[in-house]
Amino acid sequence: MMRDIQEQLTKYLADAHAIEEQALAQLRTAPDLAGDPAIAASFREHLTETDGHERLTRELLEARGAKPSRLKDAVMWTGGKGFLLFARLQPDTPGKLLTHAISYEGLELASYSLLGEVANRAGEPDVEQAVTRIAGEERAMIERLEEHFDAAVDASLRAVGPDELREQLRKYLADAHALEQQAIALLERAPDIGGEAGLASLYEEHLAETREHSELVECRLTALGGDPSSLKDSALRLGALNWAAFFQGHPDTPGKLAAFAFAFEHLEAAAYEQLRRVAERAGDQETASVAATILGEERAAAVRVAASFPLAAAASLEALDVQPR
Repeated sequence: MMRDIQEQLTKYLADAHAIEEQALAQLRTAPDLAGDPAIAASFREHLTETDGHERLTRELLEARGAKPSRLKDAVMWTGGKGFLLFARLQPDTPGKLLTHAISYEGLELASYSLLGEVANRAGEPDVEQAVTRIAGEERAMIERLEEHFDAAVDASLRAVGPDELREQLRKYLADAHALEQQAIALLERAPDIGGEAGLASLYEEHLAETREHSELVECRLTALGGDPSSLKDSALRLGALNWAAFFQGHPDTPGKLAAFAFAFEHLEAAAYEQLRRVAERAGDQETASVAATILGEERAAAVRVAASFPLAAAASLEALDVQPR
């Protein structure tokens, strides 16, 4: 059954509002966990921007005779609190918080980029202009947060003595290995659940890189006398499997998968930025070099995913059998 693109645009705006509700839940608490005054100030600045984003998406919905979805908002708000609980339980909370905040900004940036593509196809310049403005502020927040990697590592290692740096480096490597295992689990399924052939080839290409990343990290971990944390690997791998099930339950999978992939590349890039700095502080230039190499490939993958957004948006609308304007 053919669907109207205006109706689908309204649904995507409701999704965007739900994402902003989760962002607000995170940002209201994040400054207290930042571990550094400059990082905390960045979170407070973006809280003001995010209040505006929530208000603007709500007004766009109301102008279309719609209201935010209470169920989606409640789920996303609860998810935001869960994210902060996770961050609070980590011993290096400032670094984990920064990493996940950058990833979440990536999710928002991708979501608004895709939403802009749909607004353009729907012939809605006011919506397109509004979401483009929000996307610009999300991109600027990523750039601000990326200026704080040194401060986040300093805060995370503040209580770590010089003799403990090597052990801390092993922990960062184990975390990186766990992330790569999650990426592999998701990318193995992405070509089948992501739709269009051009998108499938993109995920297949990065899957090969990701397997190499996992091997490189494992080699460095072994060289330092450690081994991948099976607990972290299994937990993160399960998370990837659950995400795959989530995507399979949504007919507009290509867009959602592209947005999540973009966010995950930012998660990995931020993790390797910090791993490189920890390795340098521990005097391990070989691990620092490996982290820098992988970091470059993760950032390049994020650029490729972003370039696929127009294709992903079109594939999502086709999967939904949305009638063009």
